[in-house]
Amino acid sequence: MSQDEFGAPEPTDEERMQRARALASPLRMRILRLCLHEPRTNKELADLLGVNPGSMLHHVRALTEHGFLAAEEPRRGARGAREVPYRATGLSWHSGTAEMMPVLVETFLQEIEGVPPEDLALIRMGLKLTKHRQDELYQRMRELIVQYSLTPDAEGEFTSVFVAAHPDRQQLKGDA
Repeated sequence: MSQDEFGAPEPTDEERMQRARALASPLRMRILRLCLHEPRTNKELADLLGVNPGSMLHHVRALTEHGFLAAEEPRRGARGAREVPYRATGLSWHSGTAEMMPVLVETFLQEIEGVPPEDLALIRMGLKLTKHRQDELYQRMRELIVQYSLTPDAEGEFTSVFVAAHPDRQQLKGDA
């Protein structure tokens, strides 16, 4: 059985489809981001994202069912109620499909809404590369981001990274 770059077994086509459906929501992608570095309860997630706790539970259960979230040991909340914190497993990092790209873009746009422009670090540049060099660039960027994701700084700031590359349609029109 083959493995991906994280050492996880490659999923079947059916598993890929089910995972893609589970991730087909910017809200669910945001839940995963919030649970990446620290476990969060259903109520904490609902409060942070401004969602009804019942609706949030539906999303949390779907993510848990497909292995994107893992329940940790239950704990007692402020009022003594039993709470279950959830932590992202990282499975979403290698569960993407081409159909998910619009969801990732929408998730990014939702996450930066209200962020002051001076807090955004953006790079936009036009390149002209052969297919081989494009593949090399994408692989090197992915390896770099994975390297940083595997070695988080305990005292670091929560940082989200979104990298996009696309054919420059304006240049293509000019080449015709």
